[in-house]
Amino acid sequence: MSVDWDHVARRIRVPMGFVFAFVFVLLARPTLVSMMYSLLLVVPGLLLRAYASGYVKKNAELTTTGPYAYTRNPLYLGSMLMAFGFAAASRSLLITLLLVLLFAVIYLPVIRAEETFLRKTFAGFDAYAASVPRILPRLRPAHPGQNGSGAFSFSLYRKHREYNALMGAAALYAVLALRVLYFH
Repeated sequence: MSVDWDHVARRIRVPMGFVFAFVFVLLARPTLVSMMYSLLLVVPGLLLRAYASGYVKKNAELTTTGPYAYTRNPLYLGSMLMAFGFAAASRSLLITLLLVLLFAVIYLPVIRAEETFLRKTFAGFDAYAASVPRILPRLRPAHPGQNGSGAFSFSLYRKHREYNALMGAAALYAVLALRVLYFH
């Protein structure tokens, strides 16, 4: 994929998320059971995103502590967990396949573009990338004794407005619950 698509992908990822949410609501055929099972992915995804947002100092430093010692992209991993949790709630193979396509076409180029920026901005990025996987986490932290600037910061969590993910998930569950109650 060209650098041009990376730029386009970065610009359309949020609007595409809203479009996908609309399609999701139209295609979803949830049950209370599927919604309960979906929590097994959605809740850890929300927690991972919240945890990661309390560590990252975007564009200011290379974050390598907390969840960033296990995966270079804990925010995206959390989003994927949430997305596939909601796909499970939907009970739709089409939604699941569309999510795989969305992540492959939009998020992988965005991740590559962000890594290009980090590589240019932070001298230690290549060493970090060599020891920490892009998405799927390590079982042990890459640098167990490293403190960096790194303890969780609730002020960073608030600054990044990560509570919006929780509110979005709650709203989506409310819509799914309405579908179960009134449209089955």
